[in-house]
Amino acid sequence: MVDMLFGELSLIAMKGCEQFMDRVDTYLKTWREVDHSFIVKADCPRFGSGEGKGIVYESMRGHDVYILCDVFNYGVTYKMYGREIPMSPDEHFADLKRIIGAIGGKAKRITVIMPMLYEGRQHKRSARESLDCAMMLQELVNLGVSNMITFDAHDARVQNAIPLHGFDNVQPTYQMIKALIRNVPNLTLNADNVTIVSPDEGGMHRCMYFSSVLKLDLGMFYKRRNYAVIVDGRNPIEAHEYLGKPVEGKDVIIVDDMISSGDSLIEIAEKLKARGAKRIFAFTSFGLFCNGLSRFDKAYADGVIDKVFTTNLIYRPAELLAREWYCEVNMCKYVAMLIDSLHKDETISALLDPVQKIHAFVDKAVSDGLLKI
Repeated sequence: MVDMLFGELSLIAMKGCEQFMDRVDTYLKTWREVDHSFIVKADCPRFGSGEGKGIVYESMRGHDVYILCDVFNYGVTYKMYGREIPMSPDEHFADLKRIIGAIGGKAKRITVIMPMLYEGRQHKRSARESLDCAMMLQELVNLGVSNMITFDAHDARVQNAIPLHGFDNVQPTYQMIKALIRNVPNLTLNADNVTIVSPDEGGMHRCMYFSSVLKLDLGMFYKRRNYAVIVDGRNPIEAHEYLGKPVEGKDVIIVDDMISSGDSLIEIAEKLKARGAKRIFAFTSFGLFCNGLSRFDKAYADGVIDKVFTTNLIYRPAELLAREWYCEVNMCKYVAMLIDSLHKDETISALLDPVQKIHAFVDKAVSDGLLKI
C-alpha cells in the first residue's frame, strides 16, 4: 500500500557508492520483509575522449528515487586518451546530472543524498567570486530534484538558495558518540574528565550540541588569519588562540566538519597537549586527508593524537582503514532509516535530533561497564 501511495522505492548508487548502498538496501529489505532489491542499475560510461553519458536500465515512471552521490570519491577512475584519470568533484557532479537526465522527468520524486556538499566551502561571496554551491543546488532543483539530504554542511545557510525545496542537513552526533564509547576504553564521560573543543568559531554550533547533550565543558580556538595573502586558495592561519577552561589532565574531543590537510587539527592538538591534555580524539564527519597520512602517523607516534573518527559517507582509501589511529563511524543504517521514513512521508525530526537515543545509549553503556560518568 505504501508503494502504491508514494511511488515505488528505487535506489541508485553513483560510482563509488555501490558498497554503501548495498548495505542500505539490505536494511530496507529486512525491515520491509521483501526479497527483491530496491537498487536500480545505472551507469555513466565514458568515451575515449572523456565524454560521458548517463544510462538507467529500468523505467522510473512514478517511482520515488533516492540517488546517493559521493562527489569526493577520487578512488573512481576512467580512461581518457589512454590515461587513467581519477574523477574530480566536477566529474562526479556531471555524472549525477546525467543520471537525473536519463530518468527523463518520469519519477514521481527524486531525492539526492550528497553526504558532503559539492562546492560546500564555496557557499558565500567575499569578493568577485562564483557562488558554486548555491548554483549547484539551483541546477539540481531545475532538473527535477525535490529534496536534498546532506551531512554536516560547512554552512547550512546555503539552503536559502532553494527555499521552496527540501534540504535536510544531518549531523552524525549519535553515531560519533557510539563509536567513541565502543572504541575507547577507560572513558569517564563527565565535565571533570572530558572537554569538547571547537577548532574555530564557525564550528561552535556542532560543539555546543555535544556539550549540551553530554553536559561537558566547552572550549574554542580562534584562528588568526593573514587576509593580505592567499596560499592554495585560502588565507593562511598565523596562530591559534585558545578560549576556555583548563584542559590539564582531561581527555579532549576536537569536533569539526572535515579534515582537509589536517594541519590545523594537528596544530590544535599540539597546543592542547602543551596545556596538559590527557588524550585527544578528533570527531570529523569527512576525512579527506588531501596531503596524505604521514603527518597523522607522526602525530600518533608522538602521542599528540589518540584516535580520529570519521564517517564512511565518503571514500576512504585502504591505507586509511588500516591505520591504528583511525576509527570508522558507520552511517549505513542511519541513511537507511532516513530513506525508509522519507519514502513513507513520515517525519524525520527524531532522526535529526537524537537526544533521547544518545542518553539511552550512554545509560546502557554505563550499566554494561563500558563507560563511567
